[in-house]
Amino acid sequence: MCSIFSLRNGVFPAIDHHHHNNCANVKPQIARYSTHLSNSRRTELRAQLTDNISVVQSKPISQEDVINDDKRVIVGTYGRTPIVLTSGKGCKLYDIEGREYIDLTSGIAVNALGHGDPDWVQAITDQANVLTHVSNIYYSLPQVNLAERLVASSFADRVFFSNSGTEANEAAIKFSRKFQRFSHPNNTDPPTEFISFSNSFHGRTIGSLALTSKEHYRTPFEPVMPGVTFLKYGDIDAAQELISSGKIAAVFVEPIQGEGGIYSASKDFLKSLRGACDKAGSLLVFDEVQCGLGRTGYLWAHEAYGVTPDIMTLAKPLAGGLPIGATLVTERVNAAINFGDHGSTFAGGPLVCAAAIAVFDKISNPSFLTSVTIKGDYLKETLKKKLQGNKHVKEIRGFGLIVGIELDVSATPLVDACRESGLLILTAGKGDIVRLVPPLVISEEELDRAVEIIHECLHVLDEKISN
Repeated sequence: MCSIFSLRNGVFPAIDHHHHNNCANVKPQIARYSTHLSNSRRTELRAQLTDNISVVQSKPISQEDVINDDKRVIVGTYGRTPIVLTSGKGCKLYDIEGREYIDLTSGIAVNALGHGDPDWVQAITDQANVLTHVSNIYYSLPQVNLAERLVASSFADRVFFSNSGTEANEAAIKFSRKFQRFSHPNNTDPPTEFISFSNSFHGRTIGSLALTSKEHYRTPFEPVMPGVTFLKYGDIDAAQELISSGKIAAVFVEPIQGEGGIYSASKDFLKSLRGACDKAGSLLVFDEVQCGLGRTGYLWAHEAYGVTPDIMTLAKPLAGGLPIGATLVTERVNAAINFGDHGSTFAGGPLVCAAAIAVFDKISNPSFLTSVTIKGDYLKETLKKKLQGNKHVKEIRGFGLIVGIELDVSATPLVDACRESGLLILTAGKGDIVRLVPPLVISEEELDRAVEIIHECLHVLDEKISN
């Protein structure tokens, strides 16, 4: 069955009606039928739609068709890149017109094992044939097995599963406030405020959004959750002073900022946060939604700093492309949480947890993590050899396979030119940083070709300035 937006029939206005004479009697505006159609008319249109499916599936669908249909039926929250991707294998993606791309986006740092990893596919197939979803009313084996792996490999004692990074951070917000109430049973005004930092990104839902520093993300939806103070990323003195006020429930920080521009925290900064939180009774939350699970060459990004949090949030790569989030906590935090304090219908389902186990078992292998470190160093060295002499390249930085190229101009023309040349890359920061987050299984040969394409396309930055 093809998707609704690709169905070429008279019911939906996304369709070229000249191709279907048998639908000519149906007016295009009927597609907006919400309150104007009788039940009998709805039934008639559904039957007509069903009758035409076989005809629809025989018609070729172009990139323009899909883009136009998307604009008609999808809420306009995304400024999408104008290509329609239809398949992928390894570190390559293919569009609807058959063009091949090297993928240095990984679905925004999600597809850590690339596209179509055979063990991942097999795990999903096997689990789908047995049990897909039961809700959290019942126990299920894949959820317990995944949680055991996460606990055994980290500082944490317990795991709460959700469906995305922003949900993982929402859970961390709630757990932090509940912890403070639990820890101050006789205090009618326990700590409820939060610290976040410049260039931070923690999600789009209303609590996580309040922790995200970019004003243009927050402003249209204000008032967001109150009680958040933004400090400069790396400012030890300001953080220690505010934490010592006794009002801070938790400090949220990314050990490596992805969306914010590929900025790495210093060891002194994270250690100072740990010490200040311990002294004041505040919780320290590490958001590793993008930088965690092998991206840096360490299983967890914070391991490189020798500092452990009270709570860690995970998501993007954990299930290799299926939606998942995880909030890892210590037993001290868990002690404050009771039945009913939080929950989710879909979270931690058998299918997504089976996929996550397949991902985790590969990435957590020490030899795999070593390969990420080697390839990350190779990528940075190759970029510096090829690009560092260019007048628009200010800095090349990163950790493992999360790498940023800071420019003195907008990175968008370069991203567009690379796409036309068969390479998919991202921006970050204020749009002046190229973000490279390839699948962790990428080869050095693919990295060589990717860097060569970036080098070949740098001239567009000069053209943009002259224009």
